[in-house]
Amino acid sequence: MEWIVLILIGIAGSSLGSLIGLGGGIVIVPALLFLGSLSAFGYISPQTAVGTSLFTMIFTGLSSTLAYMKHKTVDYKSGLIFLIGSGPGSILGAWVTEILNLKSFNLFFGIFILFVSCILLLKDKLKPIPYQKDKGIFRSFTDNSGKVFEYGFNPVMGVLIAFIVGFLSGILGVGGGSLMVPTMILLFFFPPHVATATSMFMILPTSILSSITHITLGNVDWLLALALVPGAWIGARVGVYLNIKLKSKTIVLLLRTILIVVGIRLIYQGIIG
Repeated sequence: MEWIVLILIGIAGSSLGSLIGLGGGIVIVPALLFLGSLSAFGYISPQTAVGTSLFTMIFTGLSSTLAYMKHKTVDYKSGLIFLIGSGPGSILGAWVTEILNLKSFNLFFGIFILFVSCILLLKDKLKPIPYQKDKGIFRSFTDNSGKVFEYGFNPVMGVLIAFIVGFLSGILGVGGGSLMVPTMILLFFFPPHVATATSMFMILPTSILSSITHITLGNVDWLLALALVPGAWIGARVGVYLNIKLKSKTIVLLLRTILIVVGIRLIYQGIIG
């Protein structure tokens, strides 16, 4: 029964994660912490939840990237530039995780999730910052309907922001997409579909780097990971399919509702202990 629950968590987290580029950890980490409070699963520390989640996201990132490649929505060059910052940031964040206890982790993670939900609420109302084509990276993208999108960013700013995102990724085990997707859309004018696909492409190597650190620290529960990985692989494909079929407003509304509920619960646990 426990294995079935873990597989379903892997599917749910990976589906939602790959749907809008969050990676899945934002669902898997709090789910593991909750399961750790049940006698059937035994205690699961925040470090173990994060380490196991990041290891699972290797397969989420690989599965979703392969699927998005078929739709040609991955901006590889921009993704590699962002990785210059997010890679080292994720390693540093993984080490910082060691100093957090369960109470402070729940509070910090709950506040972070509510912050993400606010970004999702405002992202359609905020206008991207204008960019200059002759100062930085410039790209164009044509979607299936023939609509052309133009976007760009300053490489130095992109690397710096990616470092901060990677750092949070390593601490929280959320893959970084929770902040990187809104950043790409709002600051760098990325088309939403390209931002999502590029985020999942970035999550793959970032998760590998963070996982190596967590493995050396003994933060990966291999039995939990073995149950989560099949669901993560399947869920990533489901998320890509839904990303193509469903309206973005419906998807964001559903995810934002889930984030608010989970965030409030974690903050409550962090306050009362």
